[in-house]
Amino acid sequence: MKVKINRIAAKALKKMLAEENAEGKMFRIYVTSIHGDHAHYDLMMDTPTDNDEVVKTDKDIDFILDKNDENLDGIWIQYFQVPKEEWVITNPSKGSHHHHH
Repeated sequence: MKVKINRIAAKALKKMLAEENAEGKMFRIYVTSIHGDHAHYDLMMDTPTDNDEVVKTDKDIDFILDKNDENLDGIWIQYFQVPKEEWVITNPSKGSHHHHH
């Protein structure tokens, strides 16, 4: 499984991981809902289970993915500050639909 993350998202996520309540945790990417041909995604702090795969990125952040959910392979996490602050989690390999977080 693969996860891509843009530079500004990596910086924001690393800041969250540095907080005291995040010690020993990673970010889990998960499907919140599926509508027809596309899924909506979100992320939260969590710890891996036996059903998960820990995926390393080129930005030194590891993500937890449910290894049985094919909608998670190829996730792209982006964070934008302009025109407004927003998180965008997409899976280009599963269509162009995305979730603003």
